[in-house]
Order: sequence, then C-alpha cells, then structure tokens
Amino acid sequence: MKQLPNQLSLKLATRKANNALRALPFGVDLVDFASNDYLGFSQSEFIFDAAHQLLLDSKIKNNGATGSRLLSGNHKLYQETETYLAEFHQSEAALIFNSGYDANLGFFSSVPQKGDLILYDELCHASIRDGIQLSNAKAYKFAHNDFEDLEKLILRNQNPTIYVVTESVFSMDGDTPNLEELVAVSDKYNCCLVIDEAHALGVFGEKGEGLVQMLGLQDHFFARIMTFGKGLGCHGAAILGATELKSYLVNFARSFIYTTGLPPHSVATILVAYQYLETEKNALNSLRENIICFNQQKNILGLKPMFVRSKSAIQSAIIPGNEKVKAIARQLQEKGFDVKAILSPTVPEGQERLRFCLHSFNTNEEMGQILALLRDFLFL
Repeated sequence: MKQLPNQLSLKLATRKANNALRALPFGVDLVDFASNDYLGFSQSEFIFDAAHQLLLDSKIKNNGATGSRLLSGNHKLYQETETYLAEFHQSEAALIFNSGYDANLGFFSSVPQKGDLILYDELCHASIRDGIQLSNAKAYKFAHNDFEDLEKLILRNQNPTIYVVTESVFSMDGDTPNLEELVAVSDKYNCCLVIDEAHALGVFGEKGEGLVQMLGLQDHFFARIMTFGKGLGCHGAAILGATELKSYLVNFARSFIYTTGLPPHSVATILVAYQYLETEKNALNSLRENIICFNQQKNILGLKPMFVRSKSAIQSAIIPGNEKVKAIARQLQEKGFDVKAILSPTVPEGQERLRFCLHSFNTNEEMGQILALLRDFLFL
C-alpha cells in the first residue's frame, strides 16, 4: 500500500513529539464525565421506541433517505419536524441539517457576501471558523466575550452588512457571554446576530430551549444554530430564522444541497426528543441540580481557582502541559471515571485542561469522588 507523503508523516511525528497525537478511544465501561449526552436522551428507551412507532404511523414508503432533500430525500417527517422546531423555538422557520458542523459550514459559506463583514468571538468553534474560511466576506475576531473590543471593530469597519457571531455556551470553557450587552451593541449598529446554541439546548431555559429564549432575546437574532447531538442525544441540527433565510439556505447552502438527507428514523428521533424535552422535566431538573452540586464541591475542596467560571454542563479545570493533564486524566480513568484531557493545539498552549461534562444521571457521590481524586492527584 502506498505510504503517506513525507510532509504528512512529519506532521504526525511532530504531533507525537508534542504528546498531542489523537487516537480514537475504545469503548470502556466508566462513569461518564466525558460525553455531551447531558440529559441521557441517547440512552432513552422511551425515545427510541416512540421514534420507531412514529415512523410506523407515518407510513413512509421509502424507509431511508436516497438523496438530497432537493431530490428524493425530503420525506414528510421533515416538514412536521421543522414546523415543530420553529414553534418550539419561537422562530419563523427552521431548516434541518445533518449535523451542527454542516449547519455552520452551510450558513457561513453562503450567507455573508463579498463586501460584508464577519466579526466572531476568538473562541468560536472550528465549524464556524471553517465556514468563515469558505466565505467571500472579510472576517475579524474579537476578544473573548469582550464587547468593547467588538464595538471598536464595528467602528473601524463601516460595512453595509455586519454579521456578529458567538456561542451561548463555549465548548471548551463552558462559559457564556452577556447576551443582553451583545444585543445592545448589535442593535445599536444594526448588525446581524448569529449564535451557536449547541451546548445550551437541553441545558438552559424552562423547557431546555436554550439561553437566547431563556432571556427572551430570540427576536434580536438573525440566525440561531441548534445542534441535536448534545442535549438531545441524536443526529442533526437546525438553523432558525426568517422564512426568507430558510429559502436562501435551501438554494445556496452547499452542505445542505449536495448531501444525502437524514433517514426518516433520524428525523423521527429529533421530533420525539423535542416532544420529550417539552414534557419531561426530571432530567432537566436533575442536570441543573448536578451543576450546582459540582460547583459547591469545587469550593469545598479548594479547587475553584483552577476551574473556568461556568454555570453550564461543561466544567473545565486548567492544568497546563499536555503531559501533565494526560497523566491526571489517565489516573482518573484508572479509578473508573471517564474524563478527557483537552490538549494543545486544540486549546492554546498553557491552557490544557480536564473537561468535565455533567449529566442528569451523574450522582452526588460520583461528583464528590472524582473531584476528591483530582485534588489528591494534583496536590498529594
């Protein structure tokens, strides 16, 4: 078999030398502090069975997507689900994509035009950055959650259309921006606000609808990207916005047009998961209680200074150095806890961390144990 070109082999060797080489993890039976299945929906027998029954009731002749939604893949469950999502999220329209990555790639590569300006938070997800790289618009980053810096960039670049981009919960830090302040700046200069709510769906809001709706700010946003692979535990994502925006994306978003649509069972699972989210409060309440408990335990054990401030399900302990953070993660895994080390270059050098993901099904005892072990491995 033909081997890798030397340049690619060298890149792998460099990453290995920096103790940053990625590898696919094997499935292990550990206490989950690593997955994004915040509400445990991916494990729900009720959702699985209800989605199967919905599929049977729908009597869709073709039981699998066979092409783009513009060809043969646009089965009727799509319309039903997108209508439900739009109503749930108080939006004119919703358009389902195969993943959050596809949604961000499709939006940012097609919507901002040449002559437009994109201003994005410096810690925005790779999918947003990749989409921006495909855009013909100019783009500049502003300091993380710093809206004075954002305003300076707006004043320095007098463009007719400005897209301001952020996330409601940042995937590596777990922190949230002051959305009221962001809306005030954006409205002042008539910017188009875009927000990725991947890690807020199922976590914030009375029904888990996300941070934007929890604050009643949905009418101020040009587009919201809702990803289902976190709190809802299923495949797919949706872009929320005006009906005209949906029409534009159907016509110009290449990651929507040139891909096979999700199969009916996946779309049925999205709809059932949303219906379950709207009616099932126990998982949401348990998750919120666990976030409070975890933060309290950090304070009791004297670990608060090393953690990024977060009221979300993502809790990150900064432990500089790839070698050190990998060693502590390995020790925790050997004690039966699945927690992942986040290495540079995924995060900046010196900001390596343990990323704890909290769930509705984690127990107080488990959270106390893993934090006590962390303290012991760090300081004893």
